[in-house]
Amino acid sequence: MKKRILLSLLGLLLVISILAGIKGLQIFKMVGAKGSFAPPPETVTTVLAHPASWEITVPAVGSLEAVQGVTVAAELPGKVANISFTPGAQVQAGSILLQQDTSSEEAQLQAAEAQAALTKSNFARLRLLLETNAVSQAAYDDGEAKYKQAVAQTHEIKATIAKKTIRAPFSGRLGIRLVNLGQILKEGEAIVSLQALNPIFVNFMLPQQELSRVRSGFSVRITSDALPGQTMPGKITALNPQADNATRNVRVQATAANKEERLHPGMFASVAVVLPGKNQVLAIPATAVLPAPYGDSVFVVEEKKNEKTGKPDLAVRQQFVRLGERRGDFVAIASGLEAGATVVSSGVFKLRNGQSVVVDNALNPKFSLNPKPDNS
Repeated sequence: MKKRILLSLLGLLLVISILAGIKGLQIFKMVGAKGSFAPPPETVTTVLAHPASWEITVPAVGSLEAVQGVTVAAELPGKVANISFTPGAQVQAGSILLQQDTSSEEAQLQAAEAQAALTKSNFARLRLLLETNAVSQAAYDDGEAKYKQAVAQTHEIKATIAKKTIRAPFSGRLGIRLVNLGQILKEGEAIVSLQALNPIFVNFMLPQQELSRVRSGFSVRITSDALPGQTMPGKITALNPQADNATRNVRVQATAANKEERLHPGMFASVAVVLPGKNQVLAIPATAVLPAPYGDSVFVVEEKKNEKTGKPDLAVRQQFVRLGERRGDFVAIASGLEAGATVVSSGVFKLRNGQSVVVDNALNPKFSLNPKPDNS
């Protein structure tokens, strides 16, 4: 029994030794081949770092405001007798929007006009009598005062009737009706919104340090979610002479045409103030930059001699750069790169310094200063 166990242990040790020997030979072979192993070249896309002229713009966030906008309200209390407008319609200045009940004022006007006619006749007789000294000057003055008082009374009633005839103060687009026929309006109660939409104001704020570069008459470009893919031109028409005490920003107002009336007061808008002149920059795609905490870098494609074949191959050299302004798909290089350098435009995260590469620009993405993604 002991002999059988001993033979089993010897056999197990022999198998383990054989396996260990085979694995050791494999490891030694891999270690020996390490120095001669060369990874395959990586396929990349490239672009040339090219000089470009970029417009100088100052971005801002603004809001739209009507050139003229008001909520038409009742000036005097009264019952709505007639509504003469259609919600959402375009109206001209002076158009009647609403008529309040004026039956009481019209009856008062008839009595006032009769009283005015009577006092006028009495005053005319007093004038004739005064010429013959048949009445005193005091009686004449009293008759004149009563006549003028009666005329003023008629004017007052007519003014009340006119105030109960609500008219459009200017031409514009009406909003949603806020009253109903037969409703008793209070003084100052809203009737309908009236907004002049063409042209339209764009109000935005600029930091005080930008004020020295901005002037009235400068062009602006306006974009809004209400006009996807479109840019509206405008011009700066006013700059507030006082800065905000809390933010030190200055309010600027631009005016833009809005013929189709697709922009409405209260909407959000992005504004770019176009300054005169252009910046000369060295531009590369933003995807060519490898960001890192210790500094941004790009990979420059250069030729190097293959030690085995003696033929020139392509390899990448990591170059640290300092970035400038970003615009669209591009970024400006402030320093660290020369014009005409060939840089890797995509997939830089998978490269290392000195790695061999193969250039295939068939898959190179299209870069634009004004990209318009399909899902924007």
